Amino acid sequence: MGRRDCSGCAEMAGGITCGSLLQKLQLVWDEVGESDEDRDKVLYQLDQECLDVYKRKVDQATNSRDLLIQALDDSKIELARLLSALGEKAVARTPEKTSGTIKQQLAAIAPTLEQLNKKKNERKREFVSVQSQIDQICGEIAGTTEVGEQVATPQVNEDDLTLERLEDFRSQLQELEKEKSNRLEKVLEYVSMVHDLCTVLGMDFLSTVTEVHPSLDDSIADNCKSISDDTLSKLDKTVATLHEDKKLRLSKLQELAGQLYDLWDLMDAPTQERSMFGHVTCNRSASVDEVTAPGALALDLIEQAETEVQRLDQLKYSKMKEIAFKKQTELEDIYAGAHTVIDTAAAHMKLLALIEAGNIEPTELIADMEDQIAKAKEEALSRKDILDKVEKWMSACEEESWLEDYNRDDNRYNSSRGAHLNLKRAEKARILVSKIPALVETLVAKTRAWEESRGLSFMYDGVPLLAMLDEYVMLREEREEDKKRMKEQKRYVEQKLNTDHEGPFGSRVSPNRPATAKKIPGPKSNGTSMNGTPPSRRLSISGQQNGRSGGKDSKRDSMTKAVSSPGNGAAAAAAKEDASSHISGTDLAPTTP
Repeated sequence: MGRRDCSGCAEMAGGITCGSLLQKLQLVWDEVGESDEDRDKVLYQLDQECLDVYKRKVDQATNSRDLLIQALDDSKIELARLLSALGEKAVARTPEKTSGTIKQQLAAIAPTLEQLNKKKNERKREFVSVQSQIDQICGEIAGTTEVGEQVATPQVNEDDLTLERLEDFRSQLQELEKEKSNRLEKVLEYVSMVHDLCTVLGMDFLSTVTEVHPSLDDSIADNCKSISDDTLSKLDKTVATLHEDKKLRLSKLQELAGQLYDLWDLMDAPTQERSMFGHVTCNRSASVDEVTAPGALALDLIEQAETEVQRLDQLKYSKMKEIAFKKQTELEDIYAGAHTVIDTAAAHMKLLALIEAGNIEPTELIADMEDQIAKAKEEALSRKDILDKVEKWMSACEEESWLEDYNRDDNRYNSSRGAHLNLKRAEKARILVSKIPALVETLVAKTRAWEESRGLSFMYDGVPLLAMLDEYVMLREEREEDKKRMKEQKRYVEQKLNTDHEGPFGSRVSPNRPATAKKIPGPKSNGTSMNGTPPSRRLSISGQQNGRSGGKDSKRDSMTKAVSSPGNGAAAAAAKEDASSHISGTDLAPTTP
């Protein structure tokens, strides 16, 4: 037993081996005198302890190998997972061989795993960045996140980090950024509209816009303004409300401007007084979009216009009588110009009674008078054509009267001052008088057409125009007959004179003695003609016009003189011509053109 040794023991460091130690143990035993049995027990224990050590080492080696195999398997699984997560089918440096030791295989796969992990981390950061921006914009649109506020780090699905998914997120981010840009542009447009409307309405823009959202203040950068749905909705409502206020204020201001114009026109306000409210009346006919001046629709301006309207309205009552009678005078002037007779005294009394009774609003009274004036103007317009021809007829009659006087003047051919002008006027007068029958005929036709279309008689200064024309035609025919009788009488006188010359003792008619002639009925001293018709019912001006058409009296008198009393002038002219023919034996030109 003493010769046994641990052959499996390796040489120890420093030259000490298991054999040398055993020899030293034998020497000790020999000195002590240990028995072989005890020595065998010790040696057996040493063998068992060596086996235990070897066994532990083997177990440790086995465990280490198993761990390496597990690590290799885990590495392969991780490699496959990374390739799947990153969406890559293979990596260039991925080991294709599965031979070699476990550590060699681990060493071969480690660089690839490190590269893929690094790529995974970079891809994950990209996902986090894109998703954070998406969450930020979505929060700003929803109104759950304020502009510039940091959002929580989003959870990234590490099993799907492919480029395709990253591009999807980037496309989504691009769409959201575009929507954000559009929303910001719309917000700025709304803010600009609010600013313009507040400027026109005279309102505080800052308080109005910050009431919608504090970030809409001009001092805050555009990219920091709220773009949420709630902000856009409030801005839209604010703009709609301000625009409606603008419409209502403009309507109110235009109504006040119209009232101001009516009151100014009613009271003949001077231009200086009107110009004081030019900033109110300048938008009288403007549309809502055309009103852009600052403060053009401010409340104080509307209140100022309302105050002025109230002041003028009160002033209107005190000037009502003056205004009403001014309108009445205008109405009477229109009727006078149209030669229509109205009872002015009764109209003045009725108007005065209405004003003093106070049973009618001044505006209603003026409006009624304006309607009367409009109707009077319309009536005057319908009579204008006939009245123009009446004026021509009267002017022709006036020239006819002047021509009669001219023909009775024995000195008309003398070379006195202005004689050549009278000769020219006489030639023109003869031409004008020759047109009187046609003019009268046209007047009769137009007057009858006017009366038939309206069922009324055409009155001229209170006298039926057709009656005037009929009497004129009748008197003209009578005058023509008188002229014929005068000519016959003239021939008779000439024959009588010739007979007297032939008889030796016959009597002679004195050349200075006018021949007698029958007179045409004319106006008597009591104002009536021979046929019993008052001149005022035929050709004179109605006394109810209060002298408004007195300017036509001279023409009317001339027409009356030319038409109703031609006999006297014709008889005198005939007598003078008889005397002249007795002396010179020549006849003068006829007295009528």
